Amino acid sequence: MVGSAIVRALLRHGHPTENIITRAREELDLTNQEAVSRFFSKEHIDQVYLAAARVGGIHANNTYPAEFIYSNLAIQINVIHAAHENNVNKLLFLGSSCIYPREATQPMTEDVLLTGPLEPTNEPYAISKIAGIKMCESYRRQYNRDYRSVMPTNLYGPGDNYDRTNSHVIPALIRRFHEAKKENAEKVIIWGTGTPKREFLFVDDLANACVHVMQIKEKEYIAATQPQLGHLNVGSEDELTIANLAAIIATKVGFKGEIEFDAAKPDGAPRKLMSSKKMQELGWKPRTSLETGLAETYSDFINNGNRA
Repeated sequence: MVGSAIVRALLRHGHPTENIITRAREELDLTNQEAVSRFFSKEHIDQVYLAAARVGGIHANNTYPAEFIYSNLAIQINVIHAAHENNVNKLLFLGSSCIYPREATQPMTEDVLLTGPLEPTNEPYAISKIAGIKMCESYRRQYNRDYRSVMPTNLYGPGDNYDRTNSHVIPALIRRFHEAKKENAEKVIIWGTGTPKREFLFVDDLANACVHVMQIKEKEYIAATQPQLGHLNVGSEDELTIANLAAIIATKVGFKGEIEFDAAKPDGAPRKLMSSKKMQELGWKPRTSLETGLAETYSDFINNGNRA
């Protein structure tokens, strides 16, 4: 989802198609160090957007913690180091808002990183993303590489994973409400209490932010990320409860039954609102409303995702 959106953003910014090098998961296993090294030595790359990751919702994070920490660490180690070894001086690493402490003061600013315990349900994934930030920082400090990091909030949009059990909350709810409508189900049961608040960002807004960050001068990036020399938050700064989100998606999909919450299941972090003030000061802001974004995402599900 994110990689495709970044390609669209690069094309919008005038980069020729022939200059954009991509590989599908089936073509290049980024957890394979030798394969990644061969790829970089062959392609003579100038810039890297590292959007690849193993991701999933609360169920997937809880069920596959070993796969989440291994796969993400392997991807980051292989790509960042291969970029350095092949003299790629400019790289953008994409992290996640889950890097911040579970009880961090809201909205979360970049400097609250590593100031408290993480949310237990996604701690392995969060630790891998923190390692990616620190790897970029370390290659900048030791080798003077221009390696940058952005931390997106919860993303959604065309190309999302609509799997029944391993997807994030928006695509998961879209599928569940759509199938419940088709089956004339009386109710849909959702994990947790519905009270946690979440911030969401349309994926094409994130992609525009990524290209924007790569285009600003290095001294501007360093000044904006002081004192941690690290990363920038990218979010909408709008939040709503999971219960409200479910009600909006149900209406968008056309499900008219009851929405029930299973409080015996985990909620995850109570709130995850990020401050994107630094990104806004650098000249970026989101353009897509939740209503518009959900409509585009549901259309994508009907046309492309309603198969799993």
